[in-house]
Amino acid sequence: MNVAKSKILEVLRSRGQNDRADWVDRTMPDEIDTAKNSGLLSLLKLDAADLTDEPDRQAG
Repeated sequence: MNVAKSKILEVLRSRGQNDRADWVDRTMPDEIDTAKNSGLLSLLKLDAADLTDEPDRQAG
């Protein structure tokens, strides 16, 4: 699954983690592959499921 970099930046900035957001903005592409970058998401304490606007496919 891909996530827009802007969504990650939004979450980080809402937490007051502006330095981390700036680093992500400089180094990552506009679309971030959550599988390939799972370590980065873990480091930033981000859950890929929380970053998507798609409904939960397991529900129902």
